[in-house]
Amino acid sequence: MRVLGIDPGLTRCGLGMVEGSVGRPLRLIDVGVVRTSSHLPVAERLVTIERGVEAWLEEHRPDAVAVERVFARSDVSTVMGTAQAAGIAMVCAARRGIPLALHTPSEVKAAVTGNGRAEKAQVGAMVTRILRLEVAPKPADAADALALAITHVWRGGAQARIEEARLRAVAAARRSS
Repeated sequence: MRVLGIDPGLTRCGLGMVEGSVGRPLRLIDVGVVRTSSHLPVAERLVTIERGVEAWLEEHRPDAVAVERVFARSDVSTVMGTAQAAGIAMVCAARRGIPLALHTPSEVKAAVTGNGRAEKAQVGAMVTRILRLEVAPKPADAADALALAITHVWRGGAQARIEEARLRAVAAARRSS
């Protein structure tokens, strides 16, 4: 399974692609960041993010996209920019019919480090270890995007199998009634 993880942000939108499956070593495909200038109007910045995400989707053809679920922070302007960038990423995936999942920051931290309150440095260190990299991806947005992709491979596959089993059970119950 190839998963594109997206750590949304208006100034830096992290993108990380991994390939693998549960129980097998994961492989880094690519990692990067789409950057926008805070001096530009928000609409132009969102267009830049859209173009960057679209280019990654076109080049890497992921089987799924995992985006960080936006959560409330103290700075409303940060939340708004993050939510806008996340919306762009979600639209890009939906437009192509690519399955999309949202993972909370604590879920990602717990999956990758075992601690839902891990610091960014811990996440970066574990991403480096899990993907057998020589150095941690920089900036932190890039490592966070890879952590999202890793989380989705490890948890998303299980969630999909649970949902498939639930649907089979519902169908079987309907047939027997």
